[in-house]
Amino acid sequence: MNEDRTNPTVKSADRALAVVEFVAGKGSASFTEILEGLRLPRSSAHGLLNTLCSAGWLDHNTANRQYSLGLRAWQVGQLYTGHQTLANVAKPVMDRLSSSLGETVQLALLDGVENVYIAISQASSGMRLGSSVGMRLLAHATGIGKALLSMLEPEDAQQRLSSVALPRLTAKTVTDVKALAELVADAKANGFALDDEEYLEGCRCVAVPLTSEAGGGMNAALSVTMPTLRTDEEWPGSILRPLAGAAQEIRALLGVREPGIALPAAPVKAS
Repeated sequence: MNEDRTNPTVKSADRALAVVEFVAGKGSASFTEILEGLRLPRSSAHGLLNTLCSAGWLDHNTANRQYSLGLRAWQVGQLYTGHQTLANVAKPVMDRLSSSLGETVQLALLDGVENVYIAISQASSGMRLGSSVGMRLLAHATGIGKALLSMLEPEDAQQRLSSVALPRLTAKTVTDVKALAELVADAKANGFALDDEEYLEGCRCVAVPLTSEAGGGMNAALSVTMPTLRTDEEWPGSILRPLAGAAQEIRALLGVREPGIALPAAPVKAS
């Protein structure tokens, strides 16, 4: 086995993990889709997929020739509890904030360059979003994603943004890595991040960092998302104030101190 001493990974293990993540992201995928999507050598791909199916990480439907996640992936996923304490503590506070604002409140963790939603509070009058618990979205187009990236070292954030293709989702989506790095730096300095119709037209979001790895927890952020038509002249300040208060309440309940997270600065009114 060849080993890269500067980056000691096992190629076959990397490929197996990449296949599981690829299939999870697609829901199901054919052999050709996996082969082309991950640029795997055909000579070893069959053996790799057979191994994953035998171990229960993947299922293969012989009728439609589609691969999907197997029972083993679900079983291992159920054993992960790292985010549950955070979500359980945060959810009642999120529910109250959602109810008082009449808008959607979301809690997410950072994984690579994606925000992964671990709790969502939806008011009856709130905007119905495409996100759901467990869903992953690229961080560059969301307020909560930029808030999460702001907790990283600037070089780390820029490297992550440079590692993937960043799709343009609306006319306002920023895809230039240098410009995004500046937005992330602003979020770090100001203590909050925005999504002004960058992910979805007619939708705005304000987000604040919640907990960090440096503070002894995990990189997490909290956001309020609402229709653009319902934002007032004081936005984002009118939302930032109760959002920051909720974040502080959650941190107090968790008993964590976050010296590395800036207190939100007074934002400039939206134009």
